[in-house]
Amino acid sequence: MPLPPDAIIDFLGNMQPYDRLPIAALTDIANKMDCVHADSGADIYVAGQKQTGLFVVFKGQISVTDLNGVQISTLGARNTFGERGLMKDGVAVTSAKAIEDSTLFHLPATDFAQLMDDHAPFRRFFTRTRQAEPVQNDLATIRVDTIMATNPVTCTPDTTIQQAAVLMRDRRISCLCVMENGLQGILTVRDLTNRALADALPLDTPVSEIMTSHPITLPASAIGSDVLNAMMERNLGHLPILQGDDLVGIVTQTDLTRFQASSSAQFVQDIANANSADDLAKVTAKIPKLLVQLVAAGNRHEIVTRLITDIADAATRRLLTLAHDHLGPAPVPYLWLACGSQGRQEQTGVSDQDNCLFLHDDASDNDLIYFDALAKYVCDGLDKCGYVYCPGDMMATNPRWRQRVTTWRNYFTGWIATPNPEAQMLASVMFDLRPIGGDHSLFENLQAETLQMAANNSIFIAHMASNSLKHTPPLGLLRGFATIRSGEHKNRLDMKHNGVVPIVDLGRMYALQGKLTAVNTRARLEAARDAETISKSGARDLLDAYDLIAQTRLDHQSTRIKAGENPNNFLRLGNLSDFERSHLRNAFVVVRTMQSALGQGRGMLG
Repeated sequence: MPLPPDAIIDFLGNMQPYDRLPIAALTDIANKMDCVHADSGADIYVAGQKQTGLFVVFKGQISVTDLNGVQISTLGARNTFGERGLMKDGVAVTSAKAIEDSTLFHLPATDFAQLMDDHAPFRRFFTRTRQAEPVQNDLATIRVDTIMATNPVTCTPDTTIQQAAVLMRDRRISCLCVMENGLQGILTVRDLTNRALADALPLDTPVSEIMTSHPITLPASAIGSDVLNAMMERNLGHLPILQGDDLVGIVTQTDLTRFQASSSAQFVQDIANANSADDLAKVTAKIPKLLVQLVAAGNRHEIVTRLITDIADAATRRLLTLAHDHLGPAPVPYLWLACGSQGRQEQTGVSDQDNCLFLHDDASDNDLIYFDALAKYVCDGLDKCGYVYCPGDMMATNPRWRQRVTTWRNYFTGWIATPNPEAQMLASVMFDLRPIGGDHSLFENLQAETLQMAANNSIFIAHMASNSLKHTPPLGLLRGFATIRSGEHKNRLDMKHNGVVPIVDLGRMYALQGKLTAVNTRARLEAARDAETISKSGARDLLDAYDLIAQTRLDHQSTRIKAGENPNNFLRLGNLSDFERSHLRNAFVVVRTMQSALGQGRGMLG
């Protein structure tokens, strides 16, 4: 028997987002909704069919399955479903079936679309736009391509210093980019003063003799704080910007004066001036306060974690410099790399250290003694700075992770050829490697070789796919969420291992399958979308889900810090509103759906 509109209004009036609508709009919805009865076992809709409208469960239970027939949720009274198909192309992306006799309210697709257009609370609920827009004039949040000078003035290596000086005077600029088959160097007014005029060099001296060769550069995708941090840490006044190998712009200190400096830049400057691990620890002790400020300013999660990771990177490089002062210069080239969250540039207020050392193949056994001491100095310093020792001993102090490049190449070759459980675990960690300090050339070829080997080995990919599905979203079939069952964090959600880690694992798999060099999770998802490793619609959903889950995790940490507590990853559901619970659950459903697609796809072990 159909329910009268007043009964529907009473029911919807206690649910989000309907409780935020004017009574006139709510009455209109009630009049337009159909009351649908579904017998146990009946299909509500099937994936691939036209999505006729939005459904709200009045009573009963509904099973929702993905395109592969894998159950992703069981919905009860007050749950809504069907919006994903409506908000895409009007085609159902899941299947829904009654698992007991059920009564549903059905809002036709055209009326749903009209409500989305007319009412912001309704629209916000279903588009999940809960994140504030970043501050547009904050250097921390803008891409460098918005502040750089495009079409920088260039010259060739054989240009004379007099010609260069005339060009810089006439164009009223402070530097020239020296080009020949790519960027060869940079020439600044300071170079002309200190290296040419001061030494009374002949006016026909080529600029190649006084320029800075192989200057530090940044990609166009970098953010403004990357520029400021690099300039402060390395005492630079100019930074060329590259798109691949092409010069597309340059940023100078003058360009930055128009923008507000990020608070993280002061951290980096203080780190660059620190003379001991104790000095560094005084700086990093302020990171929780910085996290609160960045979250409160409405910065997106990837900006916050990037800035916090910048501080860890700067602290690591400073400790390497202090180690050289203490131990003497390194006997052979080496490269310090980070893995884990630092490697992915995703550090939050809770981070241990994961790192390793690549040594030049010329390193002798005696040289290994030096690098043992170097690793201990840096890892001890990082621990003092709050980046605690890795519980799994994944650190450069472990001789296993402090090896010559040839040994590292053999490691990766062995893991790919024999993907046992330990190899899968180690490969997962090591595929997130990112150079921090030292000779970057020790890693470049190895990364490309390893990605090629991995992508060409279907058995390895299958094992890695299986391994990546071990962390699952915290979804329960009846109560909505599967919380921790016992222990100190009982009845809480683990927003790390069951929240962001499943998406991190998916991103890593997409990178392996597509031979994508990105390490950051969001960058991997975007690269996978652009390379069509995953569908554009799947990528869009997963990016939205990742943003919501990662932001919720950061909000939780910020709340604890403001309350005088240590940040952690264990979220109490009672701290979330119905609005937040609904969208968080939807985000977890998206992750489970993408995991199911990976599990059913090519390259997955049966």
